[in-house]
Amino acid sequence: MFKSQKMHYQQAWLMLMISAVLILAIGRFTNIDLMIEDFYYDESLKRFPWADTWFANDFMHSYVKNVIVWFGYLLISMTVLDAVFRWERISPLLRFRLRFVSAASVTVPAVIHGVRHFFSLHCPWSIDRYGGSAPFLKLFDALPDGMVAGHCFPAGHATVGLWLAAFLIFWLPHNPKKALVVFFAGIALGFTLGWVQQMRGAHFLFHTLWSTWLASLTILTMLTLTTTYLNKKASS
Repeated sequence: MFKSQKMHYQQAWLMLMISAVLILAIGRFTNIDLMIEDFYYDESLKRFPWADTWFANDFMHSYVKNVIVWFGYLLISMTVLDAVFRWERISPLLRFRLRFVSAASVTVPAVIHGVRHFFSLHCPWSIDRYGGSAPFLKLFDALPDGMVAGHCFPAGHATVGLWLAAFLIFWLPHNPKKALVVFFAGIALGFTLGWVQQMRGAHFLFHTLWSTWLASLTILTMLTLTTTYLNKKASS
């Protein structure tokens, strides 16, 4: 059913590889991370003023997060119940799409949080430049002797919204343009949540960019594997 999407997926993989190189270059050869955090850090107060505001801390970091998380739980519960009771009102195509998004709601955060265990970068508020004790390091920089690993990279909070990009499946294969819009809407929501964390001093831009990239990689991998399986099943 997704044979017509083969070219789109090839283009998507190419763009994903190009974006990886660009993100690496931004993180390695620019100081945009420090520029952004310098803007949000108040030198006179020695803190990030946005850290404890109602908008950043309560609304975005708590309320919005909880709504999306519970929505994900509801979606997973519906998928599990349907697998057990096999609701007749749900068509095979809708069932497939619900299962795809439910799987993404688990897989995307799991991949990003799993990657965090392999890196030792600290959050901005832990950096000595912003009142912490750890030096600022870039990706692949060696961890100084005696320094405790930070495990703040990639950004975790952004995953709350990033998995919603998987809703693009509801517009595939019949409307790839709208699917792309839905995909970027989910990525934009996750990026916005990540940006608010940057305002709070909880993450650098580099952290958020890699989270969006990993989410895109995960969803594209799921689409590619699904397409391959369905094509083989249809031809057998």
